[in-house]
Amino acid sequence: MKDIIVLKFGGSSVADNEKLKIVAEKIINMYEKNNNIVVILSAQGKMTDKLIEEAKELAKNAEKREMDALISCGEQMSAAKLSILLNSLGYKAISLTGWQAGVYTDNTNQNALIQNINTERILKELEQKHIVIITGFQGINENLDITTFGRGGSDTSAVAIAAALNAKNCYIFSDVDGIYTADPNKVNGTKKLHALSYDEMLEISSEGAKVLHNRCIEIGEKFKIPIITKSTFNNRSGTVISDIIEENTIKSIIKKDLSRVSIVGNGIIRNIEAMKEVLNIIQKNKLDMLEFDVTESKISITFKNLVDDDILEEIQNNLIKKESI
Repeated sequence: MKDIIVLKFGGSSVADNEKLKIVAEKIINMYEKNNNIVVILSAQGKMTDKLIEEAKELAKNAEKREMDALISCGEQMSAAKLSILLNSLGYKAISLTGWQAGVYTDNTNQNALIQNINTERILKELEQKHIVIITGFQGINENLDITTFGRGGSDTSAVAIAAALNAKNCYIFSDVDGIYTADPNKVNGTKKLHALSYDEMLEISSEGAKVLHNRCIEIGEKFKIPIITKSTFNNRSGTVISDIIEENTIKSIIKKDLSRVSIVGNGIIRNIEAMKEVLNIIQKNKLDMLEFDVTESKISITFKNLVDDDILEEIQNNLIKKESI
């Protein structure tokens, strides 16, 4: 069988029909390179939020089972629309819900865990040269009830399905073209990272960077599926997350909950110079520090007061630029 490539597109990538056309072009480009293509989709734009708000207008505490049945509709709309578009362009495509794709979960609603994926239906459709479009964020439990995976759950769907299919790569497309050394919307002079280890990416996500769902990184590491983050809206290279390890290289500066800053990089526990530099910045800016924790791949500092973005920029300018990216 030809290589299987999994492509996941987030809500901003499928927000309207014009953006769906851009998504279709990217899929067709991959398909015409003689790949089997499996696509995982999020709901369009703010659709999930809209459905939740509408439910709240009806009941303050709706049953979780019914909420899962409701909020899973957004992904179904995205998948059906994309399939309609691809077929109209002459490319055979089929949309599948999570349960049609064989995604089985535990009985937890709104934060379900995947227990098994039966790939029989997906492989059957691929054999018929279909582009297979699957709803992210959802599966089915032993009672045949719809379950959902929580915010960012489509990332988990994508990597889990990639692992079950032994896919060559799993691409995560969004409105940003990779992982940066800090939030480029808040810090000047950030650099895009071309490669990260699973451990580094997990640390970055756990500190609040809204890039990838934690569980998808854990699955990628377990099954050694390379995860490639790219932009839907340009063709620039992205960031590859794999089992690559680069000792003593600082990769990212993250601010969490306004008063916590973390510096991530494999082997950072042995980077004494970086620790000294961070402490110098804290002392120079007269910041009140409550905790200073160091692990194998992360320095985390909790401050008494809020930390300005200028501090992140200073840390980046003194640490990241001294490292090769």
